[in-house]
Amino acid sequence: MKRFILFGSSILIIASLISGVAFISKKKEFPEKHVEIVLRDLGHQLLLSAGDLSSRVLPVKKLNEHTYRISFQNNFTFISDTLINLVQRTFQKNDLATGYIVDLRSCTEYETVFAFEIDSQAGDLTPCKGRTLELGCYVIEIELLKKNKFNSLWLLLSFIPLSLLAFYMKDKLRKKEERAPISDSNDFIQVGIFKFYPENYLLKKEDKTITLSEKETKALQLFAQNINQVVEREKLMKEIWEKEGIVVISRNVDVLVSKLRKKLIDDNSIKFINVHGRGYKFIIE
Repeated sequence: MKRFILFGSSILIIASLISGVAFISKKKEFPEKHVEIVLRDLGHQLLLSAGDLSSRVLPVKKLNEHTYRISFQNNFTFISDTLINLVQRTFQKNDLATGYIVDLRSCTEYETVFAFEIDSQAGDLTPCKGRTLELGCYVIEIELLKKNKFNSLWLLLSFIPLSLLAFYMKDKLRKKEERAPISDSNDFIQVGIFKFYPENYLLKKEDKTITLSEKETKALQLFAQNINQVVEREKLMKEIWEKEGIVVISRNVDVLVSKLRKKLIDDNSIKFINVHGRGYKFIIE
């Protein structure tokens, strides 16, 4: 019966993917005007970060099929990291591209002053981070890396039945592992009434076992290493997300701490105190 369900589910998923591929591909193709609006907004945000509230972003020019140029009315200065963060956040917010090359050039000599590449497949290249660029006239050229038209979605279709079977087997093994007790050893951290096993992503209290996600495990490790001390939001964001190349906002930290609170709710002595403007203090009374 289970094999029949897996086979039927495979057929339904394959049919749904085939019918939706054309729609998904079409949806991802943004009109040129939309791209220009997003890039003008990027230029505007860069000026604001530089403290320029009055000068204009000049019309965006399309240099070729995949490359655009952003120009500015006046000279300005900024930190290279600001450009990297603004481009990543703007592109992620608008789902514009996952691969691109940003080239900052001087207006006068047209030499590259700063450049970086974000490519989810080949890897990111972000040299010269942390530099403060001198006041000057700059243009930004952004090349949107062309996606391979033959993507893994089509290849995925042939592997769906096998994937579903693998998922079924993995689920059975996971449930079996959850039923098996964790042997007590020195490889745990005592957190209140809980034993915290970072390597296993688990919390244990008597006969109760609580599974943690990877991010919850990283966060609890940081808090357990800094009991009764304030753990800065910036440190949490850097250690949990940014080291993996993920740009997040402060709200992500609040959501993660809220999840940890719920999983540690059985111990009333454990508290996460929000220190306004700084971060969280992990207290065990």
